Amino acid sequence: MTDPLVLFMPSGKRGRFPAGTPVLDAARELGVYVESVCGGRGICGRCQIEVQEGQFAKHGITSSNDHISEFGAKEQRYADKRDLKPGRRLSCSATIQGDLVVDIPQDVQVNAQIVRKAADTRVFERKPAVQLCYVEVEEPDMHKPLGDLDRLKVAIEADWGFSHILVDQYLFPEVQSILRKGGWKVTAAIHQDEETGRPSLIALWPGLHNEAYGIACDIGSTTIAMHLVSLLSGQVIASAGTSNPQIRFGEDLMSRVSYVMMNPDGREAMTSAVREAVDGLIGQVCADSMVDRGNVLDAVFVGNPIMHHLFLGIDPTELGGAPFALAVSGAVHTWAGDLGLAANKGCRVYVIPCIAGHVGADAAAATLSEGPHRQDDMMLLVDVGTNAEIVLGNSNRVVAASSPTGPAFEGAEISSGQRAAPGAIERVRIDPATLEPKFRVIGSELWSDEEGFAESVEATGITGICGSAIIEVIAEMFLAGIISEDGVVDGALAEKSPRIVADGRTFSYVLHDGAPRLTVTQNDVRAIQLAKAALYAGIKLLMDKLDIARVGQIRFAGAFGSFIDPKYAMVLGLIPDCDLDKVSAVGNAAGTGARMALINRDFRREIETAVRNIEKIETALEAKFQDHFVAAMALPNKTDPFPELAKAVTLPPRKTVAAAGDGAAVGGRRRREGGRRARS
Repeated sequence: MTDPLVLFMPSGKRGRFPAGTPVLDAARELGVYVESVCGGRGICGRCQIEVQEGQFAKHGITSSNDHISEFGAKEQRYADKRDLKPGRRLSCSATIQGDLVVDIPQDVQVNAQIVRKAADTRVFERKPAVQLCYVEVEEPDMHKPLGDLDRLKVAIEADWGFSHILVDQYLFPEVQSILRKGGWKVTAAIHQDEETGRPSLIALWPGLHNEAYGIACDIGSTTIAMHLVSLLSGQVIASAGTSNPQIRFGEDLMSRVSYVMMNPDGREAMTSAVREAVDGLIGQVCADSMVDRGNVLDAVFVGNPIMHHLFLGIDPTELGGAPFALAVSGAVHTWAGDLGLAANKGCRVYVIPCIAGHVGADAAAATLSEGPHRQDDMMLLVDVGTNAEIVLGNSNRVVAASSPTGPAFEGAEISSGQRAAPGAIERVRIDPATLEPKFRVIGSELWSDEEGFAESVEATGITGICGSAIIEVIAEMFLAGIISEDGVVDGALAEKSPRIVADGRTFSYVLHDGAPRLTVTQNDVRAIQLAKAALYAGIKLLMDKLDIARVGQIRFAGAFGSFIDPKYAMVLGLIPDCDLDKVSAVGNAAGTGARMALINRDFRREIETAVRNIEKIETALEAKFQDHFVAAMALPNKTDPFPELAKAVTLPPRKTVAAAGDGAAVGGRRRREGGRRARS
């Protein structure tokens, strides 16, 4: 009988374990970081987990609470003394009884994922959709029967020029008491998104009120980033981020669509999860800045199409296959309360439009931020994530596409991979003569060969390899001659260095020979090749559409893009050749675009117009995609020259290393599978 299969999220690590194995032991054997400071006595509560129920088709797992042991005595004792949230279990006590998908909650992790999406410091002209208007209202008169609310409207029109004002329903029973409490002096919040639209009275305070805030939020498939912005000054007051809790339903976008299709309540579960996370972030940024939620009056949200749909409560099933139909592509106007978000009762929500079925509002917001449509130079804008979104063009023409790179760049599907967290290796260098590595770890500023490094990482340990390091280590392995241009680890080098070790029918590179031992396997290299080839092929298709051979500048967007070294991205062949001085990271450009739309409503009109003019390219329908994909499997590319890169880096001479085993196959079945994956 086959042992139960256990999948840990968000790391994506999995393995089979005998029934009766404590979940904590399984996690440790797989290198999944689960905090436990009490030695498994059930006292500290740091080892909490949650079992995710449902069918996870991508992983071939049906997970259920029936597949874990019953609530034990240690757990009951802890629950009686402290608060153990419903559905939580202690992994030191609970044992595996069947197939499981296990989520490690962020709130109990000491080494929690770092969400690196800070606001940039650009200043934009302020023209928000919400304006505060202080007015003095004429008191009621026996000879003038006009109602209190009507006289308020007259005063607002006389002093501020807003006419034909609509009034939010919740204010009708409150207007009279507010007017009298303020001695007929009140502050009204007027919302007017479009110049030609009718203004709305959305909030009212007695006397003078001079606080108004808005939320700019980027809902990514992996992380959610939020900024609290003063609508009066345009300044960012507070920022916060968290992992997207939907990760427990699936690492990548298609696995989440699959979860919805396989589980009747899947859509509702994921909608609730993301809304609760967003509402929690609103509470966090308000608490951090001592702002009352009632003063949050406007919000702008962006996200890829599937995050967009799930946040709005829309079933994303149609996005799971051709023709990838969006339920709604244009801008969405709604109320925060309708989305389960606690803010002012009149708080409005604006969702930036999506570009296409797999190029979402986040790509549109990044386009607004970086402005390829506003310049003459040909700009390539790439947001590298589980689903890479690509925008290319200038003021004459802009095209866009998406490429499903999968979660490999974020640490999933990599044997020693993990998300960015203290203890994760983030930078790597390899000596081409000795093949010895040195690296840096998140939480320490020292390189591993510097004095004091061991002491600096004593608290966090060295736990895995995050996305930026995965790119660097494979690029460095190529530059050092450890792997060929076809991505095959050269086993002959085992005679030269103990870092090259046999791994079944292939070879691996030992990056850290400690506890845990961290290696880069042949399958790891192949996973990165598949991901980078999908992205590069998408870029090449857009270049073909514009009939250009090179780009003028490249912008990396997103949290992950911010920490990619452009040189290594180009060595890997993630992006086309370009002057390295013209390649830069622009941080959370989607969040910046959301902030722009929050601060100035004219930006909303700009991006709505730009999106209508962007040409959408569906990679799955393009005959050249497979040719570009196959060429892009090589490092940096089998056919495209890289003269600009060659000015900065000495590329190794081409050599051929015989592949061994399915995991190392360069052509044939594995490549065709990669092609299908990239086009799915």
